[in-house]
Parts: sequence; C-alpha cells; structure tokens
Amino acid sequence: MTNGDLTRGERLQIMLSPEELEALDNFRFKHRMPSRAAAVRDLLRMGLAAVGIDAEAGRKSGSFGVLDQGGDGKAGDSHSNG
Repeated sequence: MTNGDLTRGERLQIMLSPEELEALDNFRFKHRMPSRAAAVRDLLRMGLAAVGIDAEAGRKSGSFGVLDQGGDGKAGDSHSNG
C-alpha cells in the first residue's frame, strides 16, 4: 500500500455483542475516528503492539493514518497526542 492509497486488499467480517459495539463506538468517538473500520484497525494495531508484534515494521508512520495528511506532511490523526 502506498502513501495515500487507502485501498484494502482483504475484507474481515466480525460479529459483536451490543456491549462490544458500544465500546468500539465510544473509542471511535473519543478519538475522532472517521469510521468503525478505522477504529477496529487502530485497536488491532495497538493490540498487536501490546503483545510485541510490530505490524508497521519497515513502514513510515505517515503511511498508516486513517485521515489524509495535510499540506505540512503531518497526519490529521488527533488520538496520538498522549
């Protein structure tokens, strides 16, 4: 996937309980994510990192944003501020 190319190669379908869906939506809105899919991708990335798997090895952080980069080259992702 190239920078700016948000085409995903695979589709993953999951079933969630109402409580899981509410938790996902709470995370999404708290971190101003544009979609549930973006929130799931971010949570998956964080979960993999928590068990020591670097899903982003060899890639620049700018290649993974769920929001487009601005003209200054910085990602518009607001949840990474600490």
